[in-house]
Amino acid sequence: RAKGYLKDKYQKPGNVFLGVVHRLDRPTSGVLVFARTSKALTRLNEQFKARTVKKTYWAIIEGKPVEKKAQLLHWLLRNTKQNKSYAYSKEIPNAKCAQLNYTVLRTFDRFSHLGIDLHSGRHHQIRAQLAAIGHAIKGDLKYGAKRSNPNGSIHLHARSLRIEHPTTKLILHVTAAPPADVLWDICVDDC
Repeated sequence: RAKGYLKDKYQKPGNVFLGVVHRLDRPTSGVLVFARTSKALTRLNEQFKARTVKKTYWAIIEGKPVEKKAQLLHWLLRNTKQNKSYAYSKEIPNAKCAQLNYTVLRTFDRFSHLGIDLHSGRHHQIRAQLAAIGHAIKGDLKYGAKRSNPNGSIHLHARSLRIEHPTTKLILHVTAAPPADVLWDICVDDC
């Protein structure tokens, strides 16, 4: 679809270049980043590698964290056969350091809405780190949620991204609305 859109919008003959810069886990919603040229792809990838991109996520988790604001630091070990990462509180061989900050934005009877600033980009990082502190993301059976969401999604949303445009150098701030859902709708109304 995206290639078709670019072909029509810019009246491009032949093949259209579209490079994936920022992707999401399949059950996650939110902001994605694509590049229209190979030069833009290289420049945008450099920003992610240098960690100059600011990514903010929203999550609805099971339960209520003790701390309203906290920094989580774990070492993640990826199991490729299970397509899962495991979080450890101490460094272990072959594990990668993972860091995030969260803030509780709202609490419900059984759930909490978190704002998350991601400082590293590890495989399933948010999912694994929140599960490690006993607060699985709503619907995320792989990481210990009590039940799945009817549509197979999880309540993890890439809310916003701040990035430098690869050619104009302007700072772009992109925000994505979460999918239609009773809990997400309440969270959007609050923020």
